[in-house]
Amino acid sequence: MNITTLIPDEHGDIEWPDVDKDRRVVITLGAFDGMHRGHQAVIDRVVELAKRHDAGSAVMLFDPRPAFVHAHGGNTPEVDADALSGVDERIAAMERAGIEQVYVVRYSLAFAEKSYIFFLGQLTGKLGMRTLVLGSDAALGAGRKGDVQAIANLAAATGVFELDVVDDRGPGEVRIPRNWTPQMPSKWGEPANPLEGATKAERRAWSKKHQAKPVRTWSSSNVRYLLGNGRINEADAILGHLHAVTGEVVHGEERGRSIGFPTANLGASITGYLPVDGVYAGWLVDFGKAPANAGLEDRVELVRNAVGAQRWPAAISIGTKPTFSEATGRYERVVEAYCLSEDWLELYGHTVRVEFAGFLRPQVKFGSADELVAELKRNVQTTREITSRQ
Repeated sequence: MNITTLIPDEHGDIEWPDVDKDRRVVITLGAFDGMHRGHQAVIDRVVELAKRHDAGSAVMLFDPRPAFVHAHGGNTPEVDADALSGVDERIAAMERAGIEQVYVVRYSLAFAEKSYIFFLGQLTGKLGMRTLVLGSDAALGAGRKGDVQAIANLAAATGVFELDVVDDRGPGEVRIPRNWTPQMPSKWGEPANPLEGATKAERRAWSKKHQAKPVRTWSSSNVRYLLGNGRINEADAILGHLHAVTGEVVHGEERGRSIGFPTANLGASITGYLPVDGVYAGWLVDFGKAPANAGLEDRVELVRNAVGAQRWPAAISIGTKPTFSEATGRYERVVEAYCLSEDWLELYGHTVRVEFAGFLRPQVKFGSADELVAELKRNVQTTREITSRQ
């Protein structure tokens, strides 16, 4: 796979790479945050059409996420805490699907102001696009005026390229509260859908009470909402894979070691959306040590090599250690993974992926360290049961 980074200038113009314009290319574009099943349907269609027509396959990947850029008026913070996955993970998934070329475009407000007609003209004239693959509700260009119907009309009028529309919505729509915030479940075990089995009247009442808005079932917004409420199984089902975050293992308080549960502690710089506080069953994957000042291609290589890397079942904690916070005075949010391994794991300085397979329980304050240890033993057993089925 080839990875090309394109940085628009202050006017939003791009210096396009020199490519073989005689070869037809099938292209799609977007942020592809999380690479959920809707995204996968679009990517698979690109690969399918490229093979059918003996054409190249390419993705134009916007980074940072357009929604993130627009929400901050172009003055984006360094970290996008709402991004489900890192760009490296998305590119690696595209490569596994068979994509040959990824153009990573540094998304900016100036770039967003280009009309969709101008932009598509650039793709056909500069990159040799002959087929554009889009999801059913895609829209691009200034004011998002380039919706599927407008682009279809343009394709028919010019005859320069074809538009192929993929149904990437999944099983209809769901409703999520308009201004929701993460809410830790109060009970043990995977939370249920609060609307499961509800009547139409009950659903309407719930939607009105929470000022709920409709979103596609297969959408990054829905996945974030589910993760923010501990509903890991439902989120993983939409993603088509286990949700994960990555980070570097650092030295912690070593409190876990003192009670017989040594953990791999992730540093503050975590890539991927953190689910709500709680204890989870999942996995830890060792990527090894990243090169100093690793660039995008280095990070993609780490993910690529992780396919055959060591992988251990793990009980994962996200939270502020309520049992010990009063004594230590430390309330910062931390991510810890206790690997179910008989061997001592020396992972300090390694980049790891923490994958989430199920919600076990909320973070609670125990009366003593002994009570905590007894509960951790139960969490480990449940983790073994959940991961043994995967």
